[in-house]
Amino acid sequence: MDTTQTNHLSVCSGYGGLDLAIKSVVSTVRTVAYVEIEAFAIANLVAKMEAGELDQAPVWSNIKTFPAEQFHGLVDIISGGYPCQAFSAAGKRLGKEDPRHLWPFIRRAVQVIQPGRVFFENVEGHISLGLSTVISDLEEDGYRTAWGIFSAAEVGASHQRKRVFILGELADTSSTRLEGHSWDFVGSKERERNKSGNERSAAVKSVFPAKPGEPQFDWEESRTIIPELDGATDGRTSGVDATANRVDRLRLLGNGVVPATAAKAWIELSNRFK
Repeated sequence: MDTTQTNHLSVCSGYGGLDLAIKSVVSTVRTVAYVEIEAFAIANLVAKMEAGELDQAPVWSNIKTFPAEQFHGLVDIISGGYPCQAFSAAGKRLGKEDPRHLWPFIRRAVQVIQPGRVFFENVEGHISLGLSTVISDLEEDGYRTAWGIFSAAEVGASHQRKRVFILGELADTSSTRLEGHSWDFVGSKERERNKSGNERSAAVKSVFPAKPGEPQFDWEESRTIIPELDGATDGRTSGVDATANRVDRLRLLGNGVVPATAAKAWIELSNRFK
């Protein structure tokens, strides 16, 4: 196998949190395509590509029509944070009956493409609704699995944002690009353990804003609260551009995952396969 490049397909990409996480821990990874339906999220992905933060690749807008057959045998990793509304405690928890339930379409892509690894994320409520189905589906399709709950607070953030992460590895890689492949991690728990407390603290400060009650860092935007937005009415995504952008940004961030949390999940779940 040619290990110079590990091909990655990103589905339900959002702002690319999982993509950035995988890029930080797998040294040879290259994203070959994104699948995302939200226009604002697509614009964000394109901006990151133009800034060099994400790999340049085409964006497909609908997982239901994604031509998985064209990627058979060409992709090593599929990742995605499929919609959480069907499982979230903040919603009606309709599960399979929710029209936003996309797992069957993602599973089809996995079955057709047969990547060596899959990496998925969802809300904590997925544990009691839907997770067992995803795990059993993956195992039925030939993947050994590991899953766990990881939070943003574990990597230094001032909020919890607990998420369920699922890692699957194809048990038989004899017919894939991954035959004899050894995953090359950029980072490791051992390396993190060897860092001094000051180094860890500096790393956190370079990524996360100051916590409530602490002085802000020089690079942070001011937290001044503007009491009124001239011309804003109901705060919906129509009308004042600044309001629309704010609403879309909050939606994008609310659905997203902290890359450092996902990177930690990838490494720790990978270690369970050893």
